[in-house]
Amino acid sequence: MTPLRPLPLLLAAALPLCAHAETATEVVVRGQRKAPDVPTTSEGVTAEALARAVNVVTPEDALRYAPNVLIRQRHIGDTQSPVSTRTSGVGGSARSLIYVDGVLISALIGNNNTSASPKWGLIAPDAIARVDVLYGPYAAAYAGNSLGGVILFETRMPTKLEGGITVQGAVQDFRKYGDKDRYGVGRVAADIGDRNGRLAWRLSLNRLDARSQPLSYVTANALPSGASGGFGGLNRSGAPVRILGAGGLEHQTQDNVSGRVVYDLTPALTAAYTFGLFVNDDRAHAHSYLSDSGGAPVYTSGFASGVYRLRETQLAQGLSLTSHTGGAFDYSLTASVFAYLNSHQRAPAGLLPAAAAGGPGTDAALDGTGWNTLDAQGTWRPGGAHVVSFGLHQDAFRLDNPKYKVADWRGGDEGALIADSRGRTRTQAAWAQDAMTLGPRTRLTVGLRLEHWRASGGENYSAAPALDVRQPALTRDAASPKLVLAFNPTPDWTLKASLGAAARFPTVTELYQAVTTGPVLSTPAPDLRPEQAVSSELSAQKTWPDASLRVSLFHESIRDALLSQSAPLAAGSSTLYTYVQNVDRTRGGGIEIVGDRSDFLIRNLQISGWATYAEVKVDKDTAFAAAVGKDIPQLPRLRASLVLTYAPAPRWDVTLAARYSGPAYATIDNSDRVHDVYTGFDGFTVIDLHVRYRLDAHWSAEAGVDNLNDAAYFIYHPFPQRTALLTLKYRL
Repeated sequence: MTPLRPLPLLLAAALPLCAHAETATEVVVRGQRKAPDVPTTSEGVTAEALARAVNVVTPEDALRYAPNVLIRQRHIGDTQSPVSTRTSGVGGSARSLIYVDGVLISALIGNNNTSASPKWGLIAPDAIARVDVLYGPYAAAYAGNSLGGVILFETRMPTKLEGGITVQGAVQDFRKYGDKDRYGVGRVAADIGDRNGRLAWRLSLNRLDARSQPLSYVTANALPSGASGGFGGLNRSGAPVRILGAGGLEHQTQDNVSGRVVYDLTPALTAAYTFGLFVNDDRAHAHSYLSDSGGAPVYTSGFASGVYRLRETQLAQGLSLTSHTGGAFDYSLTASVFAYLNSHQRAPAGLLPAAAAGGPGTDAALDGTGWNTLDAQGTWRPGGAHVVSFGLHQDAFRLDNPKYKVADWRGGDEGALIADSRGRTRTQAAWAQDAMTLGPRTRLTVGLRLEHWRASGGENYSAAPALDVRQPALTRDAASPKLVLAFNPTPDWTLKASLGAAARFPTVTELYQAVTTGPVLSTPAPDLRPEQAVSSELSAQKTWPDASLRVSLFHESIRDALLSQSAPLAAGSSTLYTYVQNVDRTRGGGIEIVGDRSDFLIRNLQISGWATYAEVKVDKDTAFAAAVGKDIPQLPRLRASLVLTYAPAPRWDVTLAARYSGPAYATIDNSDRVHDVYTGFDGFTVIDLHVRYRLDAHWSAEAGVDNLNDAAYFIYHPFPQRTALLTLKYRL
């Protein structure tokens, strides 16, 4: 099928179904727009809507039913939960921006679904006031990483003395291969805050204790000598394999302390300090399905990767100064810092089961890794038809990732350095945007973002195979124009055409990757070019007093897309290696329908939902011809969600929701055509249930089931099966 393109003819054909995009609608319960005054299509959800309809344990859950947002949360408490958006899969973490009260929690040190996943643990779930999702790179205020979208968390600030306690428990029943067990989760949270004159403050404490189902499986072509057991199966390419056991059965304890202090220096000038401290202790073990003749478990070397201990402490801080005169000029200054105060993942080098008790291993550290941002913004309202906004931006990202030998992986001192990867990137930008009222029904927004990017300090080291490389500095410049035309033929209709360019610069880990080439290592891509995206959207939105409906047609073309694929490292060589490269061009688009209705069929029944069909393909690939015409990895063509919330009585809320995602490919040449296997990307349909009862003004109880239909599926990893949850809340 030819990718959908947002042509005026298609928009005209869609008008009878279209919906208003100028005002954001609630995903579950409708409300007024709270997103920044930007021209981008947006959707939002409030804390009350979440309490009514969603089983919220971690902050990612707030986005569960947001249109075209998929969080790859492998289990409750997962620290590797990247975002998939309209045209990017879960391996494209650098194609979205996530902020909490202006503090960036997107880990733009990489573009992957592991170390570069957003730092969700810095958000207290019970402190969320609302979340907004901005779709596409149409606002000049945001960097090119917004080409997938921008997610904005706003936390609650008290107007009087308030506080609360939440106690929560969950149990997952998981059955797959040789694992048939229950995995429990417990969470205790408390918050307190007040406002005294000019000063408002909030402090939140959150502790999570979670056990996960297996996150990985050990496979081989045949059973090891002298062992029996295991399970027969296929890999994602269709070749037969033997499943020997499971790894990555995690037990995590996580502590979060976060808060915000706001002080009104004058009636029109406010200062704010925001912080989040996250401490994570994660222990993972393995489970063998094999046994010897005496019944003792048998382990191969492949099990070691599923056994580790991760200890990390992260701190995010933000300071802002904001004027809100509402007059001719307002401004804001915002600075944020994120730091890995310490981060060490230790793993054994020996064979299990003996290695579980200690012995030699490795320690991979991220101490010193982090980033900082600085933004100065102004809004000028000269009167008449113009509102001009402008700003300066700087961000800096640093990766320090040494790996050491240790005599005892469970607690020994660091030994010799065996590998190291480090580097820095910095972006400086200036932007301006003019929102012009062309008439009583027409508004034109024109913007431009200019960026200067620099990468430096790149180093790659390996003791064996030998590698010791100092990379040259690299600079790039980009200009990204924006254009949005909105027309309101009537007060309840908005038609909008958006066009925006975006430059997504390479991250440190993309630039300074190391690839094994036989007996040596090499660094194939220290000179990657930025992704150059051109995105467009045509949308129409209609609102009624009790409903809204939006239809958007979107298209995207990316030149020099940064994707992992197979290609030679040396010119003329026939040997292929897999690493991140600039793919000449990807192209595609789709259609998105979002709607909601109050008092649907009967009184107090709320329905909301969305559906998206998208095709994004590799359009040109000089280095890997087999990828041309194929779907980009990890992006399903069809996704949808439907939420029904009913209030049978004033104190009750009952929600039944369904989430659907079609299958996707894991490889850029779409050679993985087998599903329901480990490392495959399955389609799934999941049904969730949530019930809330408010006992009185202070107490409420919630019960729910995620994956009520007990769907078993893989998104590379095996995902949670049926999970029951109970929650008790008290508010002052």
